[in-house]
Amino acid sequence: MSAADAVRVEQHGSVRVLVLNRPERRNALGMQERAALADALAEATAADDVRAVVLTGAGAVFCAGGDVSTMTADLEVARRRMVAMEAVTRAIVECPVPVVAAVEGGAFGAGLAVAAACDVVVAAQDARFCASFAKVGLTADAGATWALTRRVGWSRAKQLLLTASTVPADAAHGWGLVDERVAAGTALEHALGVAERLAGLPPLSLRATKELMATLPPALDDAMTAESTAQLALFGTEDFAEGQSAFAQRRRPVFLGR
Repeated sequence: MSAADAVRVEQHGSVRVLVLNRPERRNALGMQERAALADALAEATAADDVRAVVLTGAGAVFCAGGDVSTMTADLEVARRRMVAMEAVTRAIVECPVPVVAAVEGGAFGAGLAVAAACDVVVAAQDARFCASFAKVGLTADAGATWALTRRVGWSRAKQLLLTASTVPADAAHGWGLVDERVAAGTALEHALGVAERLAGLPPLSLRATKELMATLPPALDDAMTAESTAQLALFGTEDFAEGQSAFAQRRRPVFLGR
């Protein structure tokens, strides 16, 4: 798949729809997908005819997170991957127009971080959410600590990140991780409706509101710097190698703490 195909771009009036387009890999984010999504968000930000953005995934799952099969203990490569992922989250948060996530199937790991960073999350009733980093021996990245804490509070964010528990849409809605629950298969339709309503509101007012909310503590860059430091230290561990191997082999990992 070419970089141009990694994210499908559609225009619906004043709403730009960005579709993660790797359904055969549950829209997992490798380097190509990260760069393509960041570029698509930048283009939407610069476009005069865009008043709102909808972010969704092709196929059955919104986003499975980082592509575990392409992760590596090479710290320079890992650092570049994280920088590319951080650029996506920063582009969503700093986008001057509202960004609405349309989640079918589920959002996991970095995919959860991306969804949580959006201004509005519309999710199918059967969608699931998981901060799955610990399942492969890693910790959060992509601004997950920042976005989750803002959405569900410190205590619940901590539990999600520590336990890597899978949360159904009902609970996610009750916690504030999901803003609207809709029938399965209709998340994009409803997200477009939300985006169209937002597109009709005063753009300068919405931009100012987003900027004000984004500057509340802790700062996104501070959170992501701390995440990167912790994450890079874990890429060289045996537990990460075991987590990656177990993921590829579809078996339960055995972590030894080294």
